[in-house]
Amino acid sequence: MARESTPVQRCAIYTRKSSREGLEQEFNSLHAQREAAMAYIHSQQHEGWLPVDDHYDDGGCSGGNMDRPGLQRLMKDIESNKVDTVVVYKIDRLTRSLTDFARLVEFFDSHQVSFVAVTQQFNTTSSMGRLTLNILLSFAQFEREMTGERIRDKVAMSKQKGKWMGDVPPLGYLAHQQKLKVHPDETAIVEKAFSYFLETGSALKTIHRLNDEGHRTRIMNNRDGQQRGGQKFTTTYLYKLLHNRTYLGETGHKGQWFLGEHPAIISNHLWQKVYTALSQGAAQRRREQEWKNGAAMLKGVLQDEQGIALVATHTRKRGKLHRYYVSNKAIKEGYSQLTIPPIPAETIETIVTETLQELIITPEIRYQT
Repeated sequence: MARESTPVQRCAIYTRKSSREGLEQEFNSLHAQREAAMAYIHSQQHEGWLPVDDHYDDGGCSGGNMDRPGLQRLMKDIESNKVDTVVVYKIDRLTRSLTDFARLVEFFDSHQVSFVAVTQQFNTTSSMGRLTLNILLSFAQFEREMTGERIRDKVAMSKQKGKWMGDVPPLGYLAHQQKLKVHPDETAIVEKAFSYFLETGSALKTIHRLNDEGHRTRIMNNRDGQQRGGQKFTTTYLYKLLHNRTYLGETGHKGQWFLGEHPAIISNHLWQKVYTALSQGAAQRRREQEWKNGAAMLKGVLQDEQGIALVATHTRKRGKLHRYYVSNKAIKEGYSQLTIPPIPAETIETIVTETLQELIITPEIRYQT
């Protein structure tokens, strides 16, 4: 019987030395690391281990980051499927950062590459080595979570002290060293937005007035250098602006607001008036939406002469809600497409309700064929 051949394991040796001292010597630390790794590879020849010809050396490079020429070249060769196993003298030659180590091992694993540290009996080709790896990765995950918690706690404490920890400051402010400073030109726009809304009671009228006066949102540069912003005001943008308590001189964190270090743009008196108007408007919109979504008993039941369903709509005049049924075609294509005028909802619903009641109480009508 023919003997099965052992698959070849292409082994890449990685070496690193933090300082450049001694690298000029004929035999230095990098050579010593490589010899130890070569000896280990030769001891595994029966498993098909063979060293690759390329050398992956980083002399005078810190292990605290992954920005190393030799390591980057090794990772590229792994991506090109030129390596099956990475061999190092000790784990800290690969990296001194537990987080970076976890990233590297995940990278190796995604490319089906094993990792061996010859002086520490660390070998992911064995079950014990994989167990050790999982333990180390658990500690790495723990370190990442602890770092995240420390960052979140620091942000929360800073915001409670009134510092600005956000990214882009709202319209009317500039950010400088975790503090907000008033932007003179934009401040006037914010004040107008509050005043106009209180005067008109309408977000649509407010944005039309701001846009007609030539006001636009802030122009900013993205990280790639492209500009964004400088657009006309929208109702969405306006509602976000009017609800922002930053203009009261406060900083927010997870729904809580604290006294900030920055000056207020809007007085508390004006804020409360606008907040009350917004709350009343929100209640009206909820009622109107309920009418559209469910309260319209004949929505989708009525049709025009073309067989197009009538849908619920409404208008508001002098604070009073007027409900109608209108062709869905008019909603989509404009009221110039109407073939029948809007039907007052109260009138048609009363007719239908009374007719149904008459059918129920009059047997001869109910059973008439």
